[in-house]
Amino acid sequence: MATLTFDTLRQQVRGDVITKDDEGYEKARAVYNAMIDKHPSVVVRAANAGDVIAGVNFAREGRLDLAIRAGSHSVPGFGTCDGGVVIDLIRMRGVRVNPEKRTARAEGGATWGDFNSATYPFGLATTGGIISTTGVSGLTLGGGIGYLARGFGLSLDNLLSADVVTADGKFLIANEKENEDLFWAIRGGGGNFGVLTSLEFRVHPVKDIYGGPMFYELKHIGDVMRFYRDYIKDAPEEMGCFPAFQIAPPLPFIPENRHGDTFVAMVACWAGPLDKGEKALKPFHDVAPVVAEFVGPMPYPALNSAFDGLVPPGLQHYWKANFVKELTDEAIQAHIEHGPKIPAVNSTMHIYPINGACHRVASDATAFGHRDANFATVIAGMWPDPAQNSANIKWVRDYYDATAPLSEEGGYINFAADDDQKRAPANFGKNYSRLVDVKRKYDPDNLFHVNQNIKP
Repeated sequence: MATLTFDTLRQQVRGDVITKDDEGYEKARAVYNAMIDKHPSVVVRAANAGDVIAGVNFAREGRLDLAIRAGSHSVPGFGTCDGGVVIDLIRMRGVRVNPEKRTARAEGGATWGDFNSATYPFGLATTGGIISTTGVSGLTLGGGIGYLARGFGLSLDNLLSADVVTADGKFLIANEKENEDLFWAIRGGGGNFGVLTSLEFRVHPVKDIYGGPMFYELKHIGDVMRFYRDYIKDAPEEMGCFPAFQIAPPLPFIPENRHGDTFVAMVACWAGPLDKGEKALKPFHDVAPVVAEFVGPMPYPALNSAFDGLVPPGLQHYWKANFVKELTDEAIQAHIEHGPKIPAVNSTMHIYPINGACHRVASDATAFGHRDANFATVIAGMWPDPAQNSANIKWVRDYYDATAPLSEEGGYINFAADDDQKRAPANFGKNYSRLVDVKRKYDPDNLFHVNQNIKP
């Protein structure tokens, strides 16, 4: 590609235009998953929506692959591509809170850490992810499962409006009154329809919560999971919690002689009155002896960032996921067999509850196609050493092969791997055909295809 073409792009962009000849290219092309090693022709670090429009037009007119990067947490590495254009929103991270209207507007590159730090002083929050370095826009486009989902719904259920740059380079506002079909599609349809440069959310009165992680001996896996299955059906919606497998990191609250041991864990987030927190968590202490815990009152952003240190950029990632309607005894037995084999302190398995407020949204009200599921399971393989890729990927696949037949056909698209493309119709669920119709309208040439793709 001629240098003049890139020079023309630079004239149109307020932010950074980084090509292979530029000093910062190696850093600019890197993504969160170190297993992904791709070389785009240009990275556009957009400073505003106009820069995004310029990048989209450049890719479309040049018939180049286009990847959109916000938090960069995409396990399949959808935030980059070979030989194409990457629009990186890292410079667009502002968050503005309106405490009177209880809304917050985040730019497209904001992380949940950015969002929470802005809303916390006002005693407000909305459903975000489990890791604070996750991008707001990417999480929301796919659903948005987090600690507050049972009380307030998914992240996308709290989305009020979005600014979207579409494949033709147009800037559209999508909400319940403008471009309603686009607004419906971006709430669960992933990055198939455009680039979100701004997102406005409904926020709720949440400031300090009561909760944290609790560790149990592996011999209690069955007890913990059966308790969780029965408890969460009608638990107070202020309670967000999930079971996990975790190799104990060297943290002060864990006995030193247990560092490196594998446990079954429960992570709880009571978002109701703090003085009721200890009582709310009592069932978790009654189910089995707790070996170690870091439980108590804390700022909600502290819990949302508590596990960031286990998943820094540069790890190898391979994940698998399925939605689950019923956590059967047979499924629990599969978890008992495979969960304790987690290969690294960074790896884990979580079973997130998506009942409560998530179930009060009609199945066709948004594009999220799995409102009838009660759980979202993820087998998250993460480790630092690429020499372990083969063995650790096998752990994920073996675990998945044992649990998938006991789950729904589809899985949460934000947890999907790069070899899950064939599962796209099942992952998007019962709204897939309608998503195809919206895709044909807004992106008929499939410019936005570096994602869990909906083919027009």
